Amino acid sequence: MSSDPSLLLCLPDDLFAMVSRFLLPRDVCNLSLCCKSLHACASSEKVWLTQCDMVGVVPHGDLVEWREGVSSYKALCRFLLRVKPLLGIWVNQNPELGNLVYVMPGFVSVVGCRIIPQELGHLGIQDGPIQWSSVFEVIGDFEGSTTFFLHGREEETDYVHPGSVKYIDESCNVLLLEIEARVQDYGSSSSSSSSTALLHDSGAMISGRVCRSNSEISRLQREGGNAEAIVPFNKLAFSDRKKLLEVTIGLVRQEVPPGMEAGPLFSAMRDDCDNFHKDLVLLKERRAILCEMCSLVSSRMDNEESSKGADGPLQLEQDDIRKSCNWSKDFSNLLNKENGHIQCTKKKSLGGYFWGGFKQILRKSSSVNESHAIFEKFTSRRETKHARLEDFLRSSDTIGLTLKASTVKLSSYRAWPNMPDNWFALFKMPLQVPSADQIYAGLWGGTFARPPGKPSQDKPGKALFFLLLSYEESQEQKLLIATKILEGTHYVLHPNGSAMFIVDINQPSYDSFPWDSNSDITHAFTGEGISNGYGFRYPGSKPGSLFIFENGVLAFVWKDTMSVLTLQRLHLQELLKKGERVPSLPPINNFSYLTKSYSNVFTGFPSASTSSPSPRFDFTLTCQFAFIFQTPPCFMMFYSYDIDKRYSLFHVD
Repeated sequence: MSSDPSLLLCLPDDLFAMVSRFLLPRDVCNLSLCCKSLHACASSEKVWLTQCDMVGVVPHGDLVEWREGVSSYKALCRFLLRVKPLLGIWVNQNPELGNLVYVMPGFVSVVGCRIIPQELGHLGIQDGPIQWSSVFEVIGDFEGSTTFFLHGREEETDYVHPGSVKYIDESCNVLLLEIEARVQDYGSSSSSSSSTALLHDSGAMISGRVCRSNSEISRLQREGGNAEAIVPFNKLAFSDRKKLLEVTIGLVRQEVPPGMEAGPLFSAMRDDCDNFHKDLVLLKERRAILCEMCSLVSSRMDNEESSKGADGPLQLEQDDIRKSCNWSKDFSNLLNKENGHIQCTKKKSLGGYFWGGFKQILRKSSSVNESHAIFEKFTSRRETKHARLEDFLRSSDTIGLTLKASTVKLSSYRAWPNMPDNWFALFKMPLQVPSADQIYAGLWGGTFARPPGKPSQDKPGKALFFLLLSYEESQEQKLLIATKILEGTHYVLHPNGSAMFIVDINQPSYDSFPWDSNSDITHAFTGEGISNGYGFRYPGSKPGSLFIFENGVLAFVWKDTMSVLTLQRLHLQELLKKGERVPSLPPINNFSYLTKSYSNVFTGFPSASTSSPSPRFDFTLTCQFAFIFQTPPCFMMFYSYDIDKRYSLFHVD
């Protein structure tokens, strides 16, 4: 029996849309290339609404609302496919209390929200508002392309910092904040430029980019065009990357318009009809303002770039970047002086003055010969490993802020990835989906209290803990590991990423639960819970049992102390929609806080009217001093670990 291809064209739109559920978006696109008739069928709104629904980023009702902000469901599907890998839980090792950023849908956007380490009141987890702050958002334009906005607060003013989304791997596990170098083809026609922008739908136009001077562009064109390879941002030394981020962010920042800083970033729960529709109106206005802001900045940059004659604002900005980063060259000279290649002069720069003081500190901790050997090794490593900042600037025509979502091979220990401490990055926590054989996997929250998350009204709030429960098989054991990703204490008790408890699912416990319970116990497993060990970085463990209650609550009991950690499953998106927003940190620290800290840096951040507690101030000063002068890694680790010596070296009266 022969098949008639025209039968496919005779299907009603609704039925054809149902058939398309078995196709991937790229298959639908390929189908539209077969003929004009199939192109019309495959391009229908119903087909692409079905594809958007299959992506699974937002429910069907939200898709209908989001459609008002884009040209078609096909454009919306393009945006959803791009941002889907960003959704989920992202963490960083610092601060040790926890650095948890949850990326969730907004309005034709995804928003990165940081959960603040906090205590709970008597209302508990579900009813009490969770404190959070905004980190970044990625919005989709009318055609479904993406634009990145980094959030930050400086001098009591909220700013957004527009940039591009470089690319997003489907299996990305690292979010990198970078400066992207681009080479423009000045000889191409406008049609060529528009086609390039269409191919790169990830927001190819960088809002607030910084360009070279016309004379330098002409020089490169005379020498054969932009033939030199672009230097990757990650090849620069940490100090150069930090300085370049600071300068660029300062140039592209845009003040949040009055009234918009307190507006919502995502809508309320749908069951709260009045607030939901009010939020939807405000979200549409916010997105329109951000898109207009981005367009105006790009238009202003293009007009200034095409102007001729005297140096314009963009050339001055590029000069500012070069001047701001000239200290790296001075530091290289200082290293060479220490190596004996250049004789010391009587004149000292400001950097040389501080460098001399830092040498005295190094001499107190080790001999002169050891210091020279370390510097020789460090200098040779720097020459071969890191690219020069001048080469990075010389290899590009424009630079701009960008978000890069990459897949990097990282080792892990007990479900916690080993993170490089000098990346401006967030790292994705793999979240296991609960299944029949992994029923307890997922995100849980609770406190050291009974019942879970319900401190009594006559006692102060209990510290909130977020734990990520995952399964791991080892030596014929099926282990359930509870990894700490957030701790709401005033001063950290255990390192970020510690296993609060580990139990063997195949080993039942015969201990009885020591406290009265309103629910029956269905299962109990034997395991070990965290305890004080050899120093802060190396906690120990003591025996205990995990009890599973009929109402879904988990409780781990330490056998010797009878301490109880009670947990319940969390749905972060619902909690954030009912939460309380607090001010963000300055932009770079807001994305990734690299300074070692053992206290809560996300609340009461020091400003003109407030001052930080002395322990945190001393420690921050130590790390910043080490970062500025690029001390060898062994010394950075030494000052981070030896807290007592840290205070004696940098004590502030």
